[in-house]
Amino acid sequence: MPKHRIYTTSFASVYPLYVAKAEKKGRSKAEVDQILSWLTGYGPKELQVQLDRETDFETFFAEAPAINPSRALVKGVVCGVRVEDIKEPTMREIRYLDKLIDELARGKSMDQILRRK
Repeated sequence: MPKHRIYTTSFASVYPLYVAKAEKKGRSKAEVDQILSWLTGYGPKELQVQLDRETDFETFFAEAPAINPSRALVKGVVCGVRVEDIKEPTMREIRYLDKLIDELARGKSMDQILRRK
């Protein structure tokens, strides 16, 4: 079975869309970066390297320095699919990120988004 095209899509091509979605709702690029750091372990410099390299999503998650184990606490529906029911690991990571960005755009506090309740 062929890979979904999102796997080969450059993370750098989607990152500005995440930022735009957040900013449209009064949130910031810094908050998007904080979510990315929490989820993947990328610091600002490492994230910039991934963006400059135009790393695809599959590689972006495969090379993540510290995938957060608390990401399993992210529940809900993204694109009509329940995140916790996604079996394919890379797709699940992508959907975790989508869900976290959705929560940011919906106005949740960073403590709630980063599961620090």
